[in-house]
Amino acid sequence: MIDFHNHILPGIDDGSRDSEMSLAMLRMEREQGVTEIVFTPHFYAQEDSVTHFIKKREHSVSRLEEAAVQAGEELMPYHLGAEVYYFRDMGNASMIPDLCIGESNTILLEMPFGQWEKNVYEDVVNLIRKQELTVVLAHIERYYKFQKDKSIWNAVMELPLECQMNAGPFQDWKKRRKCMELLKRHEVVLLGSDAHNLTSRCPNLGETCAMLDAKVDADYTKKVENLARTLLAE
Repeated sequence: MIDFHNHILPGIDDGSRDSEMSLAMLRMEREQGVTEIVFTPHFYAQEDSVTHFIKKREHSVSRLEEAAVQAGEELMPYHLGAEVYYFRDMGNASMIPDLCIGESNTILLEMPFGQWEKNVYEDVVNLIRKQELTVVLAHIERYYKFQKDKSIWNAVMELPLECQMNAGPFQDWKKRRKCMELLKRHEVVLLGSDAHNLTSRCPNLGETCAMLDAKVDADYTKKVENLARTLLAE
C-alpha cells in the first residue's frame, strides 16, 4: 500500500518534530502494510518560496536518512512531494510544476476551507489544461461541509482530476457515512494517513484499507495502489 499524503518528514511543518518521531511513524506504517510513501509537507506560497521550500525538504530528508543509518534501519521507497495550499491565480504560476511529486506531473492540492468561488474553479482548470498537470485534491472529505452552494464543487469534481481521502474519518462512525457517500462518487480515490505525530494524528491506513476491502470491493486497496503507481509514473 502507498501512503499518498502525510507529514512524516521531520522538522519541516506541523508534522513530525524530529527524526526519531519520523522513524517511529514509519515503523507504524510498515506494521500496517504500507510499503511505499509519498512525503507531502505543507507548502504555503504566502509564507515561503519554492526554492527555499525545496532546500528545507532536502535537508529534512537528509536528516531522516542519517537517522535511519544510525538506527540500523532502511527507509521504505519514497517520493518527494508537497501538499500545496491553494492561492489566487496559482493556475498561472510558473513555479507550480516544481512542487509535483518526484519526476511526475502529479500535484497534491489542498483546497480552500470555505465556499469555493469561480476563481477557484478557474485556477484548477488552468492547472489541468494550461499547465498540463495531474491534480489530486487532498482530503476531499474536509471541504464538503463548507460548500453551501454546491455548483462550484460539482463543476470541480467533473474535471479530469483525482481525489484523495484521509483514512481517519473512515474510522469515526459519525463521519464514516459521509465518507462512504463521497467515495461512491468516484471509482477509486487515493488514500493517505495525513499522519502528523504518534498520538492524535498517527499513521492509520491499515484499519481503513481492511474496512474498504471488506465493505466496498475485495480488491479496492489494490486498485488504489495501482492508481497511485500510475500517477507517480506520469
